[in-house]
Amino acid sequence: MVAPAIHFRIESADRHAHLFAVLLRIEKPQASQRVALPVWIPGSYLVREFAKNLQDLEARQGRRALAVHQLDKCTWQIDCTPGKPLELRYRVCAYDHSVRTAWLDATRGFFNGTSLCLRVDGQAQLPHAVEIVAPKLAPGELRWSCATALKPTKTDRQGFGHYLADGYDELADSPVEMGAFWSAEFEACGVPHRFVVAGAPPSFDGERLIADTQAICETQMRFWHGPKVGKRGGTKPPHDRYVFMLNAVDDGYGGLEHRHSTALICTRRDLPQLGVQKQGEGYTTLLGLISHEYFHTWNVKRLRPAEFERYDYAQENYTQLLWLFEGFTSYYDDLLLRRAGRLDDAGYLRLVNKTANQVLQAPGRHVQSVAQASFDAWVKYYRQDEQTANTTISYYTKGALVALCFDLTLRAEGPGSLDDVMRLLWTKSGGGPVAESDFASALEAVGGRSYAGEIARWVHSTDELPLAELLARHGVSANEDPAQRAQELGLRVAEANGSVQVKMVLRGGAAEQAGFSANDEWIGIELGAHKGRPAQGWRIARLEDLALYLGPLKKITALVARDRRLLRLPLTLPSGVTTWRLAVQDAAKLAQWLAPQ
Repeated sequence: MVAPAIHFRIESADRHAHLFAVLLRIEKPQASQRVALPVWIPGSYLVREFAKNLQDLEARQGRRALAVHQLDKCTWQIDCTPGKPLELRYRVCAYDHSVRTAWLDATRGFFNGTSLCLRVDGQAQLPHAVEIVAPKLAPGELRWSCATALKPTKTDRQGFGHYLADGYDELADSPVEMGAFWSAEFEACGVPHRFVVAGAPPSFDGERLIADTQAICETQMRFWHGPKVGKRGGTKPPHDRYVFMLNAVDDGYGGLEHRHSTALICTRRDLPQLGVQKQGEGYTTLLGLISHEYFHTWNVKRLRPAEFERYDYAQENYTQLLWLFEGFTSYYDDLLLRRAGRLDDAGYLRLVNKTANQVLQAPGRHVQSVAQASFDAWVKYYRQDEQTANTTISYYTKGALVALCFDLTLRAEGPGSLDDVMRLLWTKSGGGPVAESDFASALEAVGGRSYAGEIARWVHSTDELPLAELLARHGVSANEDPAQRAQELGLRVAEANGSVQVKMVLRGGAAEQAGFSANDEWIGIELGAHKGRPAQGWRIARLEDLALYLGPLKKITALVARDRRLLRLPLTLPSGVTTWRLAVQDAAKLAQWLAPQ
């Protein structure tokens, strides 16, 4: 094998200072060699400026120190002798607990290549060698291990040592977890999988997590490749290995997909607990996250927008198709939990119910289409503020409902389903980049007619989706129940320590008409005299307490604090504001949709 032209050596230089040390060796540099650090990480559509954490960049050829010229916020140029090995040394501050960046302290290390590894201009397609060095531990510290989906070439029992990536894209797409973590291995349809958990408490039930994750993985492999996947005569899955990396923390949630791995974060309370037969909703949420990120192994990491055929790490990469890749993944994550037997029908419908209400209670669905939301992810979805609910819609939640509508429409009109559309997309594209026209063609091939009208209305306009009608045709009724107080008033609030803090004021609601504003503190209410009852005032700590004080009154004065001023806002309580409650009407029809396949 030809020796790689790019070598990285990554050390935990100072765990207390949160500093990684990186040595980059370029065997055959150009005369004016440029290197750059990405400004974003694929799968998380926001410019995050990872170069802000890079420091102390130095360059040498042999014993000769070279000048390093910074060209822009993330690019450097070194004028050197071409063809003679060039070494760059630098450090990176790693203090981000999220799955997107890098973290290092005395108990744990984690990094994505986009945060630590400079991209060598003109040589990104060449093989990259990576050496991950074990940290120096103090006496009594638990031994660290290393987990990554990179291909090992020479590693020790703990996983530290030498790895190889086919090119920069694979290096950037292969996060690394280090520490004294919990670890277990299993096979799914013949593919070796590993699950590591950092920060797990003593109550953690690892066997339960592995059993459930294995069921999810096997269900998804069979979804994409049929019942013989991994067997003689069957289809091989696109990955020959997979690593789940879960960081359990006091407060956090999220995941980021990669071709052969995923990085996850959850609260410790959401982990399965030993001796508990019926786990809580938090564990179901965690399984949904695992299902979501694993589905991305096919849908976004291989099947992906044509605009993502080759990533540009220096700037935003725009597409209108995140509704198809994130939204459809959000539809299938819970549906495949149901098919894997990790949810019953009632549990699944509760999750659909939650998604439907999230969309129906967002005024922004009347302002922005889900295709526009996909394109605007770079400036809106990841930069949410007090007007987000009024001006935009999530391509995750509405995209999931668009998927549901296509699935239920196809099932109602013929023998096909959205399952067939996804598999056809995979087959026809060879598991590669696709455009919206490819999706439209697959719909037509499965459904036997054009779905251009539905795509125009459901994806490119702000028309309401025919959810209630389609659910009813599959045995599910959408009932209207009275909304909770915050939704009734058109507010999103945070209630803590006896205080009601206004986070968002929804467009067209009673609170907006009264003059409420985001960041107000709702202190209390004043009631006028009524049927012999004198005028009075009450301090409120929770919105649900309003019913205790109001009785039949519909008009009150709200007392709010804004910028240290006290304001009196006339508020009329509305009537007829409802929320959805899905219920099973025909179990036989529902089973045709939800039954394990």
